[in-house]
Amino acid sequence: MPIRVIGLAGSPRRGGNTETLLDQVLAGVASRGAVTEKIVISYLHLGPCRGCERCFETGRCVIQDDYQQLYDRLLAVEGVIVAAPIYFTGINAQTKAMIDRCQCLWARRYVLRAPLPPTPSGLPRWGGFVSAAGDARTDFACAVGTVRAFFATLRAKYAGDVFATAVDEQGAVQGRPDLLVQAFQLGVHLIEKIGGSDDG
Repeated sequence: MPIRVIGLAGSPRRGGNTETLLDQVLAGVASRGAVTEKIVISYLHLGPCRGCERCFETGRCVIQDDYQQLYDRLLAVEGVIVAAPIYFTGINAQTKAMIDRCQCLWARRYVLRAPLPPTPSGLPRWGGFVSAAGDARTDFACAVGTVRAFFATLRAKYAGDVFATAVDEQGAVQGRPDLLVQAFQLGVHLIEKIGGSDDG
């Protein structure tokens, strides 16, 4: 059974710097024979968490929108890549809304004490993070904390990240071949982690 990896393209700007980095990560994943899928979050009908806590009863979100299918897809893969630009020192709104909706997964694990299902292959789940910011002085710590919390809820270990600063103009990251190589290598590294050949 092939390893499957989802790339979550969080930026509302298609073909921007963050999505370009994501495409390189997915290329690295595919180079090792894994199956990839890119989901563009801004194309989904996805409302914010309402804080109603009804997921505390069932472990699933009661809001009927595109999150319902995303919930199942997140649990059916071995790898998840979050690609989100930095807005005001944190991840952008669309990506944060998606992560907030995963409160139901948190409720499933910690309120209902119901374990998440294993991945289809039985291999562990791993995640990676790529992000871009226009300001050369950007600190990614706040964004990393959010993404790590998301991965912890998915029971996904953190494989690593690639960050680009001073890339405000669309396409600017194309002029940074070092970052493109790093992103590709993150994809390769992710598959090594999932496959168990790199347990570090």
